[in-house]
Amino acid sequence: MTTTSEKLQKVLARAGLGSRREMETAISDGRVKVNGRLATLGDRIEIRDSVTFDGRPVTLKAADDTPRRVLMYNKPEGELCTRKDPEGRRTVFERLPRLKGERWIAIGRLDINTSGLLLFTTDGELANRLMHPSTEIEREYAVRVMGEVKREHVLAMVEGVMLEDGPARFSDVQEFGGEGINTWFHVVIMEGRNREVRRLWESQGLTVSRLKRVRYGSVFLDKRAKAGEWTELTQEEVDGLAELAQLPRRKVPDLTPDEKNRWSRDKRKRKPVQGLRRPRPSRR
Repeated sequence: MTTTSEKLQKVLARAGLGSRREMETAISDGRVKVNGRLATLGDRIEIRDSVTFDGRPVTLKAADDTPRRVLMYNKPEGELCTRKDPEGRRTVFERLPRLKGERWIAIGRLDINTSGLLLFTTDGELANRLMHPSTEIEREYAVRVMGEVKREHVLAMVEGVMLEDGPARFSDVQEFGGEGINTWFHVVIMEGRNREVRRLWESQGLTVSRLKRVRYGSVFLDKRAKAGEWTELTQEEVDGLAELAQLPRRKVPDLTPDEKNRWSRDKRKRKPVQGLRRPRPSRR
């Protein structure tokens, strides 16, 4: 007998309420009910079921009926990858266009002192696949290193270094020159662990003085988004990400007149941020 049920956290993520991991936390915290009953991890549901999130009804969507949006955002240094900061510091979500009935989900994170490419999507399953270590999505960074970088340093980081949370390595390292004691490199990692790029260089006694992500999978940071700005990805770019995540392609919806007005106002309200010059990302 064929079943159409799916894991609850997967359906909630597809509805744009957050990533699958965030939905698992919400279920554990008792914020989700299914057919009037408090949900638990491991529950499976069907589209016809009644689901509430924080007391509000959720519109469930079948996988094939869910459009997919993705934004490219050029994060400046000093912004946090969180929805709200208790200290009142600026967050990346403050600059994004507003959505009705959905929310932007960050695909990975960058620490406060790291700038560059951040991707946001309305599809929680796409976000989950692109962040999961098993998918092995390449992340490329431009990094300025302070100190004398020797060949043995680079070889060690490519072969692998044991960090406090396990082994880590760069799958590629390319030098881009520099001045004085500072040298620019482009490096590629296959995971997104906290401060992984910085910690790899620190394992060799070297200090990272600037760090900028310039590529995530098939998407390169380009001139469409200056520091502090966003742009919506094209159908071709979104399809490329879906292919990397081994998900079926879905249509990128056209903006409605209301969205065009709201998104235009959001762009006009954005305050300009002075960008930092970086080496041009390599396209291998």
